[in-house]
Amino acid sequence: MRALPAVTGRNEFDVLVVRTDYHDDQAWQVVAAALTKPWGDSQYEAHVHFTDDPAWAGASVDEVLNAIRADENLAVVFLADRTTMQAESHPLLTVTTLTREDCLDDEDYEQLTEFGREFRTIPAGVHDVHSNLDIGNLGFEEYAAWAHDDPERIYRSF
Repeated sequence: MRALPAVTGRNEFDVLVVRTDYHDDQAWQVVAAALTKPWGDSQYEAHVHFTDDPAWAGASVDEVLNAIRADENLAVVFLADRTTMQAESHPLLTVTTLTREDCLDDEDYEQLTEFGREFRTIPAGVHDVHSNLDIGNLGFEEYAAWAHDDPERIYRSF
């Protein structure tokens, strides 16, 4: 597993988006613009920390998780990967930072990751997922279940 640069300068409340695909800069600009739009019914200001460094090109989920492990205030990370750039809805890969060690036991971990440790969400869903996980209003497993129920396996926001 390769070493990736440290993520620095992220406010603890900012969404973390890591760009891992560098084949289409125009698609990336569309994704980044969508992520910085006000969100929710109250049109909250979007707070996003972009990791946009070609050193992250092709990084795997495990490599990204290893690189951000020191950030204890991060429940989820969003990857802008090849699928994000190529799909019309630009769904980002949403990955929990939860590990087995964070859980009471194997049964607890299995319940919390019943639908896996990742799912996809459209840019409009990123802030909803991040903020609700941050305040403990909803769990990762609930969002993963909603994505699982979607025909394309994408969480599409409320």
